[in-house]
Amino acid sequence: MNAVSKPIPQPSPMTQAFWDAAAQGRLVLQTCASCGTVRHYPRMLCTQCYSHEHFWQNSPGLGAVHSWTRCHHAFHAGFAADVPYTLVTVDLDEGVRSLGIWKGDLPLTIGLRVQGRYDNSRGDLEWLFEPQMK
Repeated sequence: MNAVSKPIPQPSPMTQAFWDAAAQGRLVLQTCASCGTVRHYPRMLCTQCYSHEHFWQNSPGLGAVHSWTRCHHAFHAGFAADVPYTLVTVDLDEGVRSLGIWKGDLPLTIGLRVQGRYDNSRGDLEWLFEPQMK
């Protein structure tokens, strides 16, 4: 039986800068050029002032755990070899939420300070969270 590959993001003109930065190991967040509202995931309009204008700001990926779930079922065949795995929702310090794979060795708790990073060691780009190093 052939292994099924994980889905590969298909960047659009709106998300290309996000994925280009991710391929370089950087998290960038779309920021409204009119009012400064940070938005993630990238979208056409600012949710506060409806401006189309934006720029990309670098983020260190620091935040606090909001929630998590332990996945025992692969919702895509490309993730079957990874189960069980934990997805963690993080409130980033910039005020937006991010979802990633938990790679920490500490037990998860609400409010735990974490650090996000991109990992491409297995040949597919993954957004991971680990406990924040002091």
